[in-house]
Parts: sequence; C-alpha cells; structure tokens
Amino acid sequence: MRAGLSTAAVLASLLIATLVVVPAGAGKPVTPATPPNIDISQRHTNESEEAIAVNPTNPRNIVMVSNVDFPAAGMLEGVSFDGGQTWTTKLIGNNDNLGDACCDPSLSFDNYGNLFLAYLFNVEDTLPIALSTDGGLSFNVIAKIPGIAKRNGKGADEKGLFRFVDQPTITAAEGEVWAVVNVGGPMGAFGAPVTGLGQVGAVSTSEVIPGTNNCTYGDVAIGPGGKVMNVCTLTESGQGGGKLFVSVDPDGLGPAGFGSRVFVAETHVGGFDFIPPQPDRSVDAEPGLAWDRTGGPHNGRVYLVYTLEQKNESDNTDIFVRFSDDSGASWSAPVRVNDDGTVNSQFLPKISLDPTTGRIAVVWYDSRNDLGTGGAGDTDGLPNDDAQFWGAFSD
Repeated sequence: MRAGLSTAAVLASLLIATLVVVPAGAGKPVTPATPPNIDISQRHTNESEEAIAVNPTNPRNIVMVSNVDFPAAGMLEGVSFDGGQTWTTKLIGNNDNLGDACCDPSLSFDNYGNLFLAYLFNVEDTLPIALSTDGGLSFNVIAKIPGIAKRNGKGADEKGLFRFVDQPTITAAEGEVWAVVNVGGPMGAFGAPVTGLGQVGAVSTSEVIPGTNNCTYGDVAIGPGGKVMNVCTLTESGQGGGKLFVSVDPDGLGPAGFGSRVFVAETHVGGFDFIPPQPDRSVDAEPGLAWDRTGGPHNGRVYLVYTLEQKNESDNTDIFVRFSDDSGASWSAPVRVNDDGTVNSQFLPKISLDPTTGRIAVVWYDSRNDLGTGGAGDTDGLPNDDAQFWGAFSD
C-alpha cells in the first residue's frame, strides 16, 4: 500500500487537474489564481492514495479514483465531463465486476481515449487491469497479472522483503500501455499494444526488472520510440537511507528487455518515514517520471521528481527535480522546486508534462506556513504538523 495523506485528499485531486492545465508565464514560474476546492466525495470519512487522469480526446473529461476508509469495500470514483465543476461519484470494486478492491489505484488515459485502471485486491495476490472506453463511466477487467511469472535471465532476484503484489503504476502512450508493480520482491513490468478505442492486445508476461529486489514506491514512463523507464526506491529502513534507481527497456514491446539499473540519488527517506505532518500514515520519497514526447526542443528529455530529507530524521524534506537527455544514463544536478526558507516539511510530489508544449508542472504537500503561530497554515498552534497543497510550473 502506497503512503498517502490521511486527510480528505480528493479535494487535492481536483486541484491537481486544475493546476496542470494552467499555462505557465514567460521568464519565471507564475502563481495562478487559486481555484475553488470542490468536495468530490461528499463523504464524512477520509480518502487517500488518489489517482487522477484527464482525457486528451476531451480535456473536460476528468476521472478520479481514491481509497475509502476501512472497512468500506471498494474505491471511490468521480467522473466529470465539465472540467471538474460537477461530478458523478460511486463506489467501484465493491464486489462488483471489478472484484473486491483494496487500494493503490493508478489511472492513465491514452491518445485514443482508453482509460486504464490498475489497483489491488483485498485478498487475491494478483494485479487487475481494468479498461474504460466511455470516459470512466464503466470499467471491465481485461487482465489479472500474477506475481513473478518468469526470470528475465539477467540475474534478477526472485524474492525479497516483500511477499505480495504491491505498489502498481500504469501509464499509456501512443500505441502501448505499461504497468510496473512490486511482484513480491523485485519490480515486474508488463506492456500491451493498443491500436484504437477498446483495441488492446495481449498483456506481455511480467518481466522481472534486474537489480530491483526490495525496490518499490516508483513510477513508469514511456518515451519516444516506445522506450520504457522504471524508477524505484531502495529503502534500507523505514525511517531513512533511501536510494533511487532507474531501469530502461530500449525497445518497449520489443525483445530487448530492461537493462541494468542506474543509480540517480540518495533521498534519506525510507519506505515508511514518519514526519510531523504525517505522524500516522508516513511518507516515502514518491519518485515520479515525465518523459517528453512532444517533438519539441526537449523531445526525449525525461524528468524525475522526488522528496529529499536534507538530513536524515531532520523532517526538513524538500522537493527536487532532475532531468536526463540520454534516456537515464546520466542525470542533471538537482533543482529544488519549493522556494521557502523554512525547515518545514514538503512531501508526496507529483509531476506532469504538457503533451503539446513540453512544460512541466509539479505539485506537492507543503507545511511552510505552519509555524505554530496561527494563520492560514496552522490549525492547532503546533509547528509543522499541517500541510497545504502547492504547485510550480516551468517556463
């Protein structure tokens, strides 16, 4: 189960969609007008681990899926066809045709309007993949991916600290869809060709990514020419010592397979790292990828966002972005995204890339305004235990 904010995070889900489409200004990042918060769920309990996707064939079609509080079965889904102003909501995966869903939803639209959903079952140790062809109004399971199906012959370990399928991420691009998941130790990856709306080919046998034993909390991205990149976090302990590694399959659905892992950065953030604004749920480094396929000046550039704790167990966590112009073989120096002068916590970032301009947007939770002295960023008179939602945008 992915670490996530334990408050009603579906409010933030809508904000993500709104922020990503705000155009960036020239010369320096801009601060757009704050959009109104809309309570999508209208529930009295908390939601977490939310995912959101915007339909490129109809950008006013936005879909959100999140966890609901245990013991409620299933996940909450919200669908909007007016840019997020109004929403239709329902529980899915509550022993319906999607089965008995637990958590960890991941969503991605492709260029045909197919919407792919990966999630976890409550009991069954497989990864279900569901497809919607009507903008999220209905889903059908098209694949169930088991744990490790084969070794790829490159020395990947078969078992590690994890003994169950966990941490799925799915992404779609022109002509293919890919998912990665911890398959009970190492990371597994699988893909399928897509030729049109509802036209999804057979899902490939899960390939174990070399050097990823006990590496999780990651992301997957598809680059030009069908290249595929996985990023994951190797956590030495729950409270720190994290390292980020990337692995690349140079031909995606072709026969090459993933190569050896490449070290990118230390994070000092463990798999379950407790900080004051997340005292119960904890955080991880939450690395995320965005690969430029626009054909523009930075075509082929891949961006990586992550959380860095400046000193282990200091709670001074910041959000950083690096980029690579050689498919992950080497990486730029890190750039800090949050511009505050405090030692308060920033955490759980997400990154998105405009598919037409190549501009990037990063969003995260930010405790900079919680100095324990009251005001908009403080609810209880204690410092660094409340968080607001922030975003930054490239030129």
